[in-house]
Amino acid sequence: MRRIRRALTTLAVLAAGAILLAALDSGTRHGHLDPRSADPSGSRAVAELLKARGVTTRVVTTAREAADAAGPRTTLLVTEPDRLGTPQRSAIRSAIDLSGGRTVLLAASAHSLPDLAPGIRTKGDAASDDLDPACTLPAATSAGRASTGGGLRYTTTPAGTPAGTAKPPAGTVTACYPSGGHPTLLLLPAGTGGDTVLLGSETILLNESLAEQGNASLALQLLGSRPNLVWYLPSPADSDPGTGPSEEKSLFDLIPAGWSWALLQLFVAAALAALWRARRLGPLVTERLPVTIRASEATEGRARLYRKAGARDRAATVLRAATRERLAALVGVPHTQAHDPAALVSAVSARLADGSGDLTTLLFGPTPSDDAALVALADHLDALEREVRTS
Repeated sequence: MRRIRRALTTLAVLAAGAILLAALDSGTRHGHLDPRSADPSGSRAVAELLKARGVTTRVVTTAREAADAAGPRTTLLVTEPDRLGTPQRSAIRSAIDLSGGRTVLLAASAHSLPDLAPGIRTKGDAASDDLDPACTLPAATSAGRASTGGGLRYTTTPAGTPAGTAKPPAGTVTACYPSGGHPTLLLLPAGTGGDTVLLGSETILLNESLAEQGNASLALQLLGSRPNLVWYLPSPADSDPGTGPSEEKSLFDLIPAGWSWALLQLFVAAALAALWRARRLGPLVTERLPVTIRASEATEGRARLYRKAGARDRAATVLRAATRERLAALVGVPHTQAHDPAALVSAVSARLADGSGDLTTLLFGPTPSDDAALVALADHLDALEREVRTS
């Protein structure tokens, strides 16, 4: 029982430690493209670099908060524009037109482009991940080759117009990092002095790829042109029902990936603790007692305990039972019948010169009424045993 309690205590401590570590670590694990997340798919690294350059990052989760925070000294980053519902896209479009700041749209497709960037269409996916600037945009030329591919490409050619017959007005749209002749980054000027950046891939903002190629330089220049950065992570309430995930997730899909390793470590620790507590190094061995106690001392000690507890009944029973067993061996009565009055009393009486006397009362009688009677009983039993031995 004690081992079970110790094992349960160990498991409880391990579970509490795991929960505490998860709680302490929860503040740094927020998910995809989150500037607070240190996960490979998070964006904490770029947020920290912007902070070192004096750019203040604010995370918002609703289109209303994002539109209210937009301004001439603000860069508004919309991480998932295709998830936004119609009212949310309208609010972001108003912020683009009126704020005078910069708006960065990540991987905006045909679902959101008509509302957020009219006149711009997608042209399929980029064939390669790392691309050259091939433009005069200062942010792109100083960053050099970057991982803007692997996502969408854009075009400003109106639908139905043959390729090469229509071009955007010079100086209106800046196209960079082309793949197959179509850019993966567009810079669109706004009438109020601001601009809009369309970025077909989110790769340059992720922790796992920020240090590759010129990703860090390009990300810092696109997001750090103003002293304030509003990082808009659309909440489920802001999402268009038609763009959310349609499949139902099971309970195991909702559990964070790191918990599988945490549970494995917990089971390993519990197994090691069980082995540690259940170990037995070699066979069992007998040990000598540190002190040898004489039998008379042990008898006297037990007698004092009986006396202190007033257990005359227990003492009388022990005295009579021991005497009956010894007498049975002396008179030839089987051990199994040593406590049978009919068998023992007759055999003992035959060994006595004066007959049986009151042997039944002596060997099987009631409990002595006081200590004197108990002492007298012990004397009579001792005398009876001596007489049988010498007969």
